[in-house]
Amino acid sequence: MHRADETGKLERAKSRRLKEVGRIRDLLARKELTLAQIDEDYRLPRGTAGNAVHEPHVAGERAIAAALGRRPEHLWFSRYHADGTRKSPQPAENYRYARRQTPADGMSCGAAA
Repeated sequence: MHRADETGKLERAKSRRLKEVGRIRDLLARKELTLAQIDEDYRLPRGTAGNAVHEPHVAGERAIAAALGRRPEHLWFSRYHADGTRKSPQPAENYRYARRQTPADGMSCGAAA
């Protein structure tokens, strides 16, 4: 019974995250902004804003929020408290992958042969 409750909780968290990402992407599209453009405009390494949409990254979140004329806590409810302070540590469900696969897991880290 407990395991079923945990699974339901994780599914709800995943659903909320997907809605959050969709809402942010919609706001970007309405302003005709691209994540690559945000990286360039805010002098971030390529891919930072794209990663920040899905996984916590303070600089990327701030750049996206600034480009949209909003505050980060108004875009990422899962990453910030209502008063605007950042959740620390971030909840595990805020990451797409709880743990990266390593060679010890039997996964190749290099290109496929």
